[in-house]
Order: sequence, then structure tokens, then C-alpha cells
Amino acid sequence: MKELLRAAFSQFEKNQIALVDAELLLAHLLGVSRKQIHSQLIELPDNEREKISAEYNDLIQQRLLGRPVQYITSSAPFRYLDLAVGEGVLIPRPETELIVDRVIGFLNSSADRDLPKSVIDLGAGSGAISIAIASEALLKGLKVTVVAVEKSAAAAIWLNKNIAKYDLPIRVVIDDVATALPEVKADLVVANPPYIPNEEKLPLEVEKYEPEIALRGGPADGMQIPQQFIQAAERLLKPGGFFITEHHEKQGEQIRKMLAKDFLPAQTHADLTGRDRFTSAIRR
Repeated sequence: MKELLRAAFSQFEKNQIALVDAELLLAHLLGVSRKQIHSQLIELPDNEREKISAEYNDLIQQRLLGRPVQYITSSAPFRYLDLAVGEGVLIPRPETELIVDRVIGFLNSSADRDLPKSVIDLGAGSGAISIAIASEALLKGLKVTVVAVEKSAAAAIWLNKNIAKYDLPIRVVIDDVATALPEVKADLVVANPPYIPNEEKLPLEVEKYEPEIALRGGPADGMQIPQQFIQAAERLLKPGGFFITEHHEKQGEQIRKMLAKDFLPAQTHADLTGRDRFTSAIRR
């Protein structure tokens, strides 16, 4: 196994691909954790070793062509979750985990924390945010109902698969945010809209493999789709309700201006690298 890894490391290094991807692919193939690859001796019969070697080389070639490791393994980590992902759904990013921290913090610190709260997740994708909120609220004894709104039928396949895996009572609505849930009012709305400006260059593996519908926010400043999500939040939130959205690091000021009419003064929050990536506000 060490020889297989060394050969993969050499190829990935030449192509400026993270070496950890080679470990993740081998761990996936062997059905063990990445840590176990290094912490224990894995012995295989000769015929099994040949089979694993051929399959591993195939996975390596897929990665060298740019296919994301999460799509190859059909798995993406998010907080304490292991989510199923594949072509058609956006791969959840580590920075998005901070939205869950903010939501759980708001629920936990509310004066009426013991009362049930309704949460709507706009642009739910793989279900990362919905499932994390529902599962972590349950662990903290917080009562929440979650509705996941996603307009892409391709993404909804993965959304439903992940909800079933974690056996959570999350309602899925396949609809555009502009028309979803008429007459419904919620205590919290969470949004992760497509927000990358259409002209902004993306890494090849993102541009080639991940769904454009989940990435591009519109021409020029990329605010066309985020504005639609903000308008949906205005419609869906109760007075005093909490809204938080992810956005491009250059969109914070525009987001705050859009929220000014119907929300109390908004706050923009930095991600772990110090970039302004989230804005939250309370509905008037």
C-alpha cells in the first residue's frame, strides 16, 4: 500500500493536487479511515493487491483530470456529518459550517429557547446546513422543525438521500425560493445562495464539475440571485425572526444595504481566514 501511495503522491505533486486526496482515495477503496492507512499494516493477497492497484490507478486518473475527490468517493465531511454527494450537487465547504454555529448560538441564547422554532434553509443543496442544524439542535435539547428548499431536482436527489441517512424529520420542498412556501412564516431563515459573479474565474475542478446553478449569482457583482434570496427571507420571516446568509467576500456592504429596509441593522461576520463571508440580521 505504501508503494501505491508514494506513486500517487508523486503524480499529485507534479500536478499541484493536495497529497491528502491520494490518502482519501486509498482509504475509500480499502474501506478504512485515512488514519488507519498509516497506523496499521494492511496486508492483502497478491490477487487482491492487483485488483486494488488497478482500481486505485483509475481513481487517481479521475482526480488528475480534475474530478473532485468528494465526487469520486461520493462523500463529503461537514461538521460531524458524512454527506453523500455527486455530480449535480454543490460540495459543502468548511466555511459554511460557521453558519450552523451562528444559528445554534441564536437558538440557544433566545429568551424563549424552550419553545419550538421553525427553520427554513433556502438553497439546501446536499442538506448540509439543514441536517447539521436539526441534529445539533436535538443534541442540545432545542426544539426545531426544518424545511429544506431546493429548486434543482438533481441536487434534491442527494438532499433526500442524506436526510434519509440521518433519519431526521426534515421537510423537502422542491421549488424556487421566490415562490416556495406561500403563506408560511418562520422563526429563522438560513441561506446559501449562488453568489459568485458570472465573470469570476473559478478553479478548473469547480468550473468543470460542480453545478453552475449552485455557484453563479449573476453578471457584474453577482448579486442578482442573492437579492432573490433576501426577498424570500423578508417574505418568510416572522417579526423578530433571524436571518443569516453566506455571500462573496466583496458583497457584505451590498447585502447590509438590501436588508436595511426590513431588518434591524445587519452584522457581517468573517470566516476563519478573516474574509467577510456571512451577514445576519433580525426582521423588523
